[in-house]
Amino acid sequence: MSLIKKPEHGKEKAILIGLIQKGQKEEQALEYLDELTFLAETAGAITVKRFTQKLAAPHSRTFLGEGKLDEIKEYVKAQEIDLAIFDDDLTGTQINNIEKELRIKILDRSNLILDIFANRARTAQAKAQVELAQLQYLLPRLKGLWTHLERQRGGIGMRGPGEKEIETDRRIVKQQIALLKKELDKIDLQSQTQRKSRGELIRVALVGYTNVGKSTLMNVLSKSEVFAENKLFATLDTTTRKVVMERMPFLLSDTVGFIRKLPHHLVESFKSTLDEVRESDILLHVIDISHPQFMDHIKVVNETLVDLKAHEKPILMVFNKMDLYELQNFDELLPQEVREELLLHLKQSWSKQTQGNSIFISATHKENIDALRTKVYDIVKAMYMERYPYKAAFF
Repeated sequence: MSLIKKPEHGKEKAILIGLIQKGQKEEQALEYLDELTFLAETAGAITVKRFTQKLAAPHSRTFLGEGKLDEIKEYVKAQEIDLAIFDDDLTGTQINNIEKELRIKILDRSNLILDIFANRARTAQAKAQVELAQLQYLLPRLKGLWTHLERQRGGIGMRGPGEKEIETDRRIVKQQIALLKKELDKIDLQSQTQRKSRGELIRVALVGYTNVGKSTLMNVLSKSEVFAENKLFATLDTTTRKVVMERMPFLLSDTVGFIRKLPHHLVESFKSTLDEVRESDILLHVIDISHPQFMDHIKVVNETLVDLKAHEKPILMVFNKMDLYELQNFDELLPQEVREELLLHLKQSWSKQTQGNSIFISATHKENIDALRTKVYDIVKAMYMERYPYKAAFF
């Protein structure tokens, strides 16, 4: 069930709250809030103000210090704010205590991401995965959230629930988790069977941070129509297409985007979807080079690939959105030869870092796509030569 709903008069007004903890730079905390803004917009909220506080560690009861909470309380009342979104995970007790103080809806980063996933889920598998993640998120927070849940339910028989009722709910949640896991295991077996039935075809997977243009690139390379939108997590389900280049067939898959602080339960729940990455032969790591934090995005994706034990596969770094990169970094009056020299330096630098496994494109404008096709063809053919040499002779 979606947590953020658009009221009749328009979008919900949200404030964003982040902590600058010991050892963290303020600049980094603000970058995280930039991303949280995009997440909030994707979920259907409008951000009206941000609050930050420097603390060595979050307060156990209210996450923030008393003075900062009072400051936020005054602002919320004066501006008629609908919800507060925290950039870190909150405990059930913290959510309950903050909600008592601010008298508005409280979400944390994980809850917000789960809400977006719930809105985006289309297939039975995606819906079951999201529901499982939501229940796993809720389970350890049940006790702290009890008064919050009591207000939601209301009515006779729901006043002052005690330990017995908490245990009853905990048992119900655990039973539902067990049922969903069984359901997903069945779907996973079906997916494994489907993957095995694909025969002796090389598998290529598009991976990358969310909203880097994977689905757009999928459409360009496979000449198919995969849903693409300038929002985070536009697609949740893995889409696989058969692509033929110079008589050489291979399978190309578009996978769910990665993100910083991705909820652990979400990764666990989407295990079967992420198996497409684990079981692929080649990865195309798509990067939005126009994004100011693209280096951080590369790091997040690489760390996720390590977690998935997929980091040792052949990887081609595909730097996308070069059209936006040039608009942002080059003045119109910059001489063409200087522009070309700077671009050459950028490409040579990354070519050296990746041992030649990098390319720069614009999927939207189809710039340098032929060169990308050639690179992909060469990598896939080399793998056919290694694994199925009798097939490669026909390509």
